[in-house]
Parts: sequence; C-alpha cells; structure tokens
Amino acid sequence: MTKHQPIIIAGAGLGGLVLARVLHVHGVEAALYDLDASRAARPQGGMLDLHEESGQAALRAAGLHEGFEEIIFPGGDAMRVLGKDAAVRLADDGGGERPEVKRGDLRDLLLDALPDGAVRWNSKIVEARPLDGGRHEVTLADGETLTTDLLVGADGAWSRVRRLVSDAVPAYAGISFVELNLYDADVRHPRAAAVIGSGLMFALAEEKGFLAHREPDGNLHVYAALRAPAEWTAAVDFADTASAKAELLTRFAGWHDDLRGLIADADGPLVPRQIHALPVGHRWEPAPGVTLLGDAAHLMSPFAGDGANLAMLDGAELAAAIVARPGGTEAAVAAYEAAMFERSEAAAAESAANLEVCFAPDAPDGLVALMEGYTA
Repeated sequence: MTKHQPIIIAGAGLGGLVLARVLHVHGVEAALYDLDASRAARPQGGMLDLHEESGQAALRAAGLHEGFEEIIFPGGDAMRVLGKDAAVRLADDGGGERPEVKRGDLRDLLLDALPDGAVRWNSKIVEARPLDGGRHEVTLADGETLTTDLLVGADGAWSRVRRLVSDAVPAYAGISFVELNLYDADVRHPRAAAVIGSGLMFALAEEKGFLAHREPDGNLHVYAALRAPAEWTAAVDFADTASAKAELLTRFAGWHDDLRGLIADADGPLVPRQIHALPVGHRWEPAPGVTLLGDAAHLMSPFAGDGANLAMLDGAELAAAIVARPGGTEAAVAAYEAAMFERSEAAAAESAANLEVCFAPDAPDGLVALMEGYTA
C-alpha cells in the first residue's frame, strides 16, 4: 500500500532542515528523505558566515538563534587578502555582523530541533512524477513509493526534483577547487597558521589562488583554486596524494613558500571540487504541488557567500507562506517563488561578478577595491 505524506522534503541540507523546523514550530509536520545513511555519514564542509538578513533571520524564525550564538566561532569573521608574495593587501578584524560557524555544528543544531524520525536516512529519491490534483508520487531506491500534496526539492546542485519544473542543468563555471586540510596548525603547521591568520584568507593572482579558513578546533581548511578546463580534475590522479600535490605545486610555481606550503604540507587526501552554477535568473513556470529551494533552485558559485544563507531563508519563507495559507498550497508556493526568484537572481549575478574579480589576471586588486568600497 502506498503511503501518503502531506509534505515531502527531498534532502536534509540546511534549507530543507529550516523548512521542516519552521513548519514544526507552527504545528505542521513534514518528512525529509535523504540519501545519506545517517547524519554522520560524511563531512559537512567548512565554515559559514551567517548574514543577519537571511541565515540569521531564518534561525530566528526557527526559534534557534540563541542556540546559534552558542556555536559561533569568535573572531572567525576576520579577513585578509594577500598577493602571491604573501604580502597582506587588506586586513579586516571583522565586526561580528556576519559571524562564522561550522557548517556541521549548524546542521546538528537544526537536526536536534526536529522530532525523532523526521529525517528518513538512507532514503534516496530516484523518481518523482506528477499525479492528478497536484499530487506527486515519489519512488525511493529501495522500491518504496509515497504520494504527497507538496514535494519540495531541497536536494542540491544535481536535484532530481528540479526536472519536474525546469530543464536547466548546472554548468561548469571555469574554476576548479582542490580541498585540503592542515590539522592542529598552530603546533604542526605554524607557518601556514600565520599566513592564514585568525579567520578567512584570500591569496590571489594570475587567475588562481587560495581560499582558506581557520576553524575553531585549530585546523585549517583550504581550497586551492584555479581557472582550468573541466577535464583537468579528471586528468590528475588524486588517489595518489604525492602526485596530486606535485601537479598542483606546478600550478603555483613562483608563489611564496608559505602559500605553496599549504599544498606541500597538507594532511590527508586532496579532493577536487569543480564549481558549477545554474543560469543567473533561473526560474520556472508554476507547477502544482512542487517547488525548489537552495541549490536546487539557484545554484551559484560561493563568491557572494550567499548559498547557504539563501537556502535557509528559502526554507523559512516557504514555511511561513504555507502556514499563512492553510490548505492553499498553490498560493503559498506562488508567493514564495515570486520573492525567491528576485533575491536569488540578484545574489547569483553578484556571485558571478565576484568570481571574475577574484580570478582576473590582475587579482587581488579588484577584490581589494571591492572590499574597500563596502567600508567607504
């Protein structure tokens, strides 16, 4: 017998969790289906800065802002911009307006605020198809089928739910990251700790660079980034860490030894991550009983710092629209989408522009000018 769930959320990322939590606060239950085997199945990434008008607003709507304040990394919003010679071109101690938090700690805060069983782990959605009356049928990898009145695609960049409303697919943005870590940095990697500082560090030049962050546990989380064809990551044997380091170091020939040391001294494997984005202004015609949030709706590069913040705001605002229109799912979704399309288009345009600034031939000049403009 097919089970019916009034609201199904595909994906237990930050946006989906905020949606479920805000609905729960208002007495509306939703079921989240996630492909991970458990909440601890994989690392959750590095640091996030939470914006007052989006990420923090979502946490206030979820009744979790006090809990958020307990997991903030004090001083983590400091920032410095360097050139390839490791000379500091701009330094900002931060002002606490966009406090930093570990993504995993934030996710745990949201998960712990949901009822037991709200997330169905190891439940990959492999197919979703429309039924009459705005309902949808969802099929899981284990063969189970469910029906729902509202299906929300919070399932990330390669969303399966997105296919119900849009033919758009993310395109490679021309930038590849290589993720790496240096553990217990103040003791084991003092030169790396010194060059990165107490918060976020950009070192940019020649269409490449480093984006790095100190974490609360004293580890350093680093992305080496460069313009490269999409085929580059497949051509490098990242299973052979020594070989991958050697290849990456050739890309940073002539850079200061303290910056090259971030690669040479990295602990553990190097992980390639290509940057993809949906078209700026991605939107779709209204479809009964289905919508998207977060990366499924508006995947963008990380160069405006808006991805997670917008996903959380999406979740909070969709929940508010549902609560304000009990029984009126179509009107709730229409109101949510109208606002979401406008704000996500502006953020995606900013993100795309900032990517070009960061990886321009004359970087970091453009980024320094951009940052100084914010404080002028």
